[in-house]
Amino acid sequence: MKINAKIKFFFILLLLIGGGLIVFCSDVEAQCAMCKATIESNAKLGEGAAGSGINRGILYIMGIPYLLIGAVGFLIYRHNKKLQANH
Repeated sequence: MKINAKIKFFFILLLLIGGGLIVFCSDVEAQCAMCKATIESNAKLGEGAAGSGINRGILYIMGIPYLLIGAVGFLIYRHNKKLQANH
């Protein structure tokens, strides 16, 4: 297997795993300490909807690096494809 093929395989695998985590983990129970404290204080005040919003925000923030890595991987793939077409 060539090095370019290995790199392509790695990026595709990374995107599939990352995308699957974002799609299938909509109800995540783990938060950072600050988020957990905010949710607990809101729960004491009777505002329970904040926990759902914070979980979605965490998933949104987690998805951005996967999108950036995918975009860079695509640009590298397209650049390599152009180089091979010219030779």
